[in-house]
Amino acid sequence: MLLQGWEVKSLRAGSVQLNESYVVIRDNEVFLIAAHFSPLNTTSTHVKANPIRDRKLLLNSYEIYKLKSAVERKGYTLVPLSLYWKRGKVKLEIALAKGKKQHDKRATIRQKEWDREQNRLLKTTR
Repeated sequence: MLLQGWEVKSLRAGSVQLNESYVVIRDNEVFLIAAHFSPLNTTSTHVKANPIRDRKLLLNSYEIYKLKSAVERKGYTLVPLSLYWKRGKVKLEIALAKGKKQHDKRATIRQKEWDREQNRLLKTTR
C-alpha cells in the first residue's frame, strides 16, 4: 500500500476508518477508495492532508488478474476488511463479496420485522 508519511503516523495512532470504503481495479492497478485517514495535529504544516484520497495497493500481476476476473462476474465486489502491520509494511486484508439479491433482502427485512413484533408482544405480556 502506498502511503504518505502523515498517513503512516495516523495508522500507527489508530485513527483510520474503513467504513464505507471499497477496492476498485482501474487500468490493471488496484486502489482503495474512500478510506478515511484522520490527519494528526502533530503532522507537518506544509503538507495539505487529504483524508479520503485514493490509495494504490501494491499487488503482483497474477493477484490483480485473479481479482479482476472474479470482480467481472455479476454481483462481486472487493471489500477491505482490516489494516495491519507485517515486517514494517502496511497490509490491507481484502475480501471478495457478493451482494444480496432482492429476494434475500426481503427475507431479511421480514425476519427483522417479525423479531420486533415478538419483542413487542413479550413486553406487553409481562
